[in-house]
Amino acid sequence: LELSAKHLEILKQAAPKVAHVAVLHDPRSSGPALQATRAAARTLGVRLRLFEVSAPDQVAAAVATAASAGCDALLAISSPVAGNAIERLAAEAADRRLPAIYARGEFVDAGGLLSYGPDFATSYRRAAAYVDKILKGATPASLPVEQPTRFELAVNLKAARALQLRIAPSLL
Repeated sequence: LELSAKHLEILKQAAPKVAHVAVLHDPRSSGPALQATRAAARTLGVRLRLFEVSAPDQVAAAVATAASAGCDALLAISSPVAGNAIERLAAEAADRRLPAIYARGEFVDAGGLLSYGPDFATSYRRAAAYVDKILKGATPASLPVEQPTRFELAVNLKAARALQLRIAPSLL
């Protein structure tokens, strides 16, 4: 949940003039993250406009509507829908010249500006360790819940140049 607030903070650091952010979210999975994003927006003095996206084919229309509504940046809350529309979402934001932040590095690989999220490779290794313990007889209920401890920030400098953003050295 803290990631949603951190996403907005990083987006504001990368594009300080941002004042009106489009938030793409899947209503089936975004409740707590949306609350954290709203709280961060109040702290940062940013207005939010929410766009429900419950299927990948809704991404293009949501980004187009956000741009025409005067949003000057985009935050995509992590969801299976966003994960299934990586290239489309990154391309739509870039085409509409919206600085955007995502939860997975694949978005930056696809041309997106920023991503910040858990180091998935480490998380997958930890999941394999859990499976190993279960296969060796441990009961799942006896295993502690682990939260990610390592996070990755990715910045696409080519996208930043295209958006005429100068990314602060402190962010890099």
